[in-house]
Amino acid sequence: MNRVLLDTSVLITTVAPENVEAAISAASLAELHFGTLVAKDPDEGARRVQRLGVVEATFDPLPIDTAVVREWGRLAAAITERGGQPRRRAIDLAIAATANVHGVPLLTADNADFAIIDDLVDIRPFNATQP
Repeated sequence: MNRVLLDTSVLITTVAPENVEAAISAASLAELHFGTLVAKDPDEGARRVQRLGVVEATFDPLPIDTAVVREWGRLAAAITERGGQPRRRAIDLAIAATANVHGVPLLTADNADFAIIDDLVDIRPFNATQP
């Protein structure tokens, strides 16, 4: 079974990845909490709260610790050197840094979010339309 870190884009899909030992970053929980609070439609908000509850009950998130913060800095510097804006990608960088520190691939449905650093992070695409 392959170990992976799930990006938030995977956590919000209705299709679960198969044949993986999955973990999440605490940064993904932050994104999910934010999403519940900004939902404009009450039904969508309720769906997001329910999904958040499932994620919180399923995973013990990997923390944003000193090692992750150091790696975040390295990835942010690389983005800056490549002409990107790391502040716009702060949560994505925290998730990618978590994957790097723990030595696991990052499974994401949003490959474009990580394209600028795909040579520095082991990015694995996840197709949410196929089980």
